[in-house]
Amino acid sequence: MPVRIRLQRHGKKGKPFYWIVAADGRAKRDGRYLEKLGTYNPNTNPATVELDIDQAVVWLENGAQPSDTARTLLSYRGAMMKHHLNGGVRKGAFSQEEADKRFATWLEEKQAKIHSKIDGLDQDKVKDLANRLEAEKAVNQKRIADLVAEPEAGASAEEAEVEAAQADEAVAETATEEVATPKAEATQEETAAVEEAKVEETPAEETNAQVAVEEAPAEEPKAEVAAEDSPAEEAKSEDTTTEEEESKE
Repeated sequence: MPVRIRLQRHGKKGKPFYWIVAADGRAKRDGRYLEKLGTYNPNTNPATVELDIDQAVVWLENGAQPSDTARTLLSYRGAMMKHHLNGGVRKGAFSQEEADKRFATWLEEKQAKIHSKIDGLDQDKVKDLANRLEAEKAVNQKRIADLVAEPEAGASAEEAEVEAAQADEAVAETATEEVATPKAEATQEETAAVEEAKVEETPAEETNAQVAVEEAPAEEPKAEVAAEDSPAEEAKSEDTTTEEEESKE
């Protein structure tokens, strides 16, 4: 079987890294190879391809058949273009100098395209970074506004609570006043009734005292009468003494 230019896998899981090799078509993919022509790293953007162009052209001219992926990589680096120009030189379509000039022009254009792509990717990264920074600034400003608004909301809530407490106190005071006023009126009525009762009782006591005073002079004449009756008793006592004396004689 002819020699094939193909990829040989290396690298770790999830991050492949390939060698571009010229190997026997009967060999295993990762087995023995005849010559290493370059490397291919698909983990970068754009992909990194390193290739020995002259040696790849030699293998192509000797009949090596590239795989589909290897052909794409060889075209990307210009090995297929140089192989095509060498074929034109062999046929006599143009000279080797013209072939080299065309190849140099093609390489310049290809390098310009690669650099423009890299520049575009860099600009995209810069724009992406700028957009991310703006988004982070917007988020930070929103957070700051929320933090500033939270104390105000807390203060307004506290003021509302204070006003509610004051309103409750005012309602409680009015309720106590309403309850106290009937009690005060009741106490005033009770005091007025007690005073009236006292006023009503005092004349009775005065009348009793007057009666007692009026009765007291009535007792004095009795004493006088008793005093007046005492000479009669003295006379009686004198008569009894005289009678006793006479009886003794």
